[in-house]
Amino acid sequence: MKLLTPIQLGALTLNNRVVMAPLTRMRATDGDVPGELAAEYYSQRASAGLIISEAAQISNLGKGYPATPGIYSDAQVAGWKKVTDAVHAKGGKMVCQLWHVGRISHSSLHPQEGLPVAPSAIAPSGKVYTASWQLAEYETPRALSLTEIPALIADYVHAAKQAHAAGFDGVEVHGANGYLLDQFLHDGSNTRNDQYGGSFENRSRLLLEVLRAVIGIWGADRVGVRLSPYGTFNDMSDKDTMGLFMDLIGRLNPLGLAYLHLIEPRSTMAGGSDKVKEDQPSTSELFRPLFNGKIIAAGGFDRQGAEEFVSKGLADAIAFGRFFISNPDLPARLLANAPLNPYDRSTFYGGGAKGYVDYPALT
Repeated sequence: MKLLTPIQLGALTLNNRVVMAPLTRMRATDGDVPGELAAEYYSQRASAGLIISEAAQISNLGKGYPATPGIYSDAQVAGWKKVTDAVHAKGGKMVCQLWHVGRISHSSLHPQEGLPVAPSAIAPSGKVYTASWQLAEYETPRALSLTEIPALIADYVHAAKQAHAAGFDGVEVHGANGYLLDQFLHDGSNTRNDQYGGSFENRSRLLLEVLRAVIGIWGADRVGVRLSPYGTFNDMSDKDTMGLFMDLIGRLNPLGLAYLHLIEPRSTMAGGSDKVKEDQPSTSELFRPLFNGKIIAAGGFDRQGAEEFVSKGLADAIAFGRFFISNPDLPARLLANAPLNPYDRSTFYGGGAKGYVDYPALT
């Protein structure tokens, strides 16, 4: 089974091609610190070829949901160090996903910083969880000024350094799913008329600047990026998605990244249906010919679909989300073609041990 064979992603040697996708679980303790349960949860899943951490905000202003972990304070680093130590003790590898949510936030989550920020002052449709776990309408964000961009990039650099101190094996820059860097990419959320708006080159500028800055800390062979072409989650849209991402992926090639992590639009993102969207193009199939490096594909894969995708060369590894929540020993189950534990969607976000560390492994 090719899915269970080793692979090299930059400097990362993976025992298999079964990747644990970044999964927001909203269980951080006070100060947005990952707790003892997080160390248990991730170490249970250390047989993954690679674990991509749940998204970790690079600053307080980057936070968009209650009880999500950060990667900017020393207390957060100490919490994550327990996690990475536990994963490494079982022979696993783990990278930290660096996150700024932009407009997908609420001022109650960062009252000192005020309104959420975005490329443009355009509110997304839908509702957001406030600091008290109540649903509220999204606020109209404040457009970032040109003079604030260097400080934003500096926050990514600081978070990258903190991830290094926390013992991660690398970092993934979150440029997907309608969060800040993705908001800069799409013309539905970016109507700027300066060097960060308008053309494909301008709208890609911030993501590329962040990647280069993070590479300066880690080296390109330990940095990945996640993108979601054709994704509509968090009210995203663009008049020319194909043109945008063809241009962007061409600009990624000279960076020499460890991998490109692409989300297939066949999967409904976050919080809704489990149905697969079969009428959408395969992101990896469209963009694979354009990218010179390794690709991780994510989105609605089962055992057969994942093996076919890797065997056909459409991706080099497959990221599993919901199935990794409910099957801590997913690679072993895939190898044995064993039944998978069903997942309990009601325990995905928030809570304690139930639905987090109590799913059984194969006996």
